Amino acid sequence: MRVEDLGRLYDYNYWANRHLFGALQALTPEQFTQSVAGSYGSIRNTLVHILSAEWGWLDRCGGPPRGDRLDPERYPTLESVVAEWARVEGYVREFLAGLDDADLSREIEFALGGGPGHVAQMGELLQQPVFHAVHHRGQVAMLVRMLGVTPGNFDFVLYALEASSPPRVAGG
Repeated sequence: MRVEDLGRLYDYNYWANRHLFGALQALTPEQFTQSVAGSYGSIRNTLVHILSAEWGWLDRCGGPPRGDRLDPERYPTLESVVAEWARVEGYVREFLAGLDDADLSREIEFALGGGPGHVAQMGELLQQPVFHAVHHRGQVAMLVRMLGVTPGNFDFVLYALEASSPPRVAGG
């Protein structure tokens, strides 16, 4: 794993978030916060969980401190979630820009909740938020469909095709 690889993972992560946020614009404020299903109940709660985890892993690795888990009640609208995510994205990008590849093998001690301590390499811990977000974006996509909105497709291959330049056309 190289810092450049992490940067690409986060580029995809934020691209996928923006696509999902675009689809969520079709929801009413009530739909955004209403309990639908899933581990966190509402779309808002699930998004705030993803955001809180992303910032928490960054904090564990030496980035800006998050403090307590983010409280969904502090984010009543999609716009408030998007604004906070933009701030955290800035933290992530600034943190990654200050790393070199050797930093990624540094061992970090951490605990999950009040559980036992663990040790893992920084590079592994910085991958966690992206994969965690993929899992929960899938849950949000299901919740959005339950509310009658099509979330669109935010697969990695679509990001890669969009990010490549010039656009490739099959058979061309």
